[in-house]
Amino acid sequence: MPRRRGLCRLGFPSLFLPLATCYLLLSMTAHEKVALLAPDLTTTFPRSPRETLGSYVVAARALDKCRAELAGTQGEYHFDCPLDQIFFTFAGITGAQFKEFVATGATDNEVAVWLSQQPQARETAEIVVWNNKMRCNRLCDVSVELQMFLESYIRTFIRKNRPVYVLFDVYDIEEQRI
Repeated sequence: MPRRRGLCRLGFPSLFLPLATCYLLLSMTAHEKVALLAPDLTTTFPRSPRETLGSYVVAARALDKCRAELAGTQGEYHFDCPLDQIFFTFAGITGAQFKEFVATGATDNEVAVWLSQQPQARETAEIVVWNNKMRCNRLCDVSVELQMFLESYIRTFIRKNRPVYVLFDVYDIEEQRI
């Protein structure tokens, strides 16, 4: 991304801010940073589970829900849900460890770096294979508990004319991305 005079990025993927704003952010407390970065999940959706953070699918969605929970704007969303736990298990971390780091006010880029520095960090090839498996995960491939939950959830929240082919479809159909 090109450098822009008088602007800084502070770890945001495509958000350039005036330098005065960057200095203000640097002087904020961790709680203030989390509140600034947290989406309001009472009015918007977390990112799609297909979107990556630190090369991992699901991670960006888990981060949005974690920040929202810390800021008190999670609405009906739950951090450390079964989908988040699948990601945490693969990444070799716990939801509590993730939440503790996010509570420092870490940006997306800082979370991605933190994930790569964990003792059980995965090789790129392993992450790619896992991501593709997750993207293609059919409902019959997930745990029995999650299948039982999704059975009634899909019936209640997904329109009858919308077929669900893979697990991620449940989220993206309900949140109107597909």
